[in-house]
Amino acid sequence: MITFKINAQEVNFDGDPQTPALWVIRDELKLTGTKFGCGIGQCGACSIHLNGQVIRSCVTPIESVAGQSITTIEGLAEDKQLTPVQQAWIKHDVPQCGYCQSGQIMAATDLLHKNPNPSDADIIQAMSNICRCGTYVRIKKAIHDAAEMMSKGAQS
Repeated sequence: MITFKINAQEVNFDGDPQTPALWVIRDELKLTGTKFGCGIGQCGACSIHLNGQVIRSCVTPIESVAGQSITTIEGLAEDKQLTPVQQAWIKHDVPQCGYCQSGQIMAATDLLHKNPNPSDADIIQAMSNICRCGTYVRIKKAIHDAAEMMSKGAQS
């Protein structure tokens, strides 16, 4: 039995300990905001936070999260209040097809926790998630806007 927290709720998984966290999150826990993209940790569609740090869940065996805390896209907003990153994503109409966007938001949130005032170069370096629609310009604008909102005291 593997016990961990997901979005502040303790859960148990009784299955193959090598199962990627992505499939436990999607198939067992029915939190489908985390997406399958490449399956090799390259695209970032499966990005989640583990103890506050962004990771790729498709290459993370569930046994490695035992006793730890996961946050998925469903767990970012608190009391139904969108975070500045989520608000900026909407304001700048970032998604085109939208498939990669939960992973992009998780990566951007992690970036802003580490660097609350990133330059364009910082964003380009930190945002390794792939967007097939090419919304990178809007992503950068949204991250800068979220950073500004956060500096004015909004919830991160």
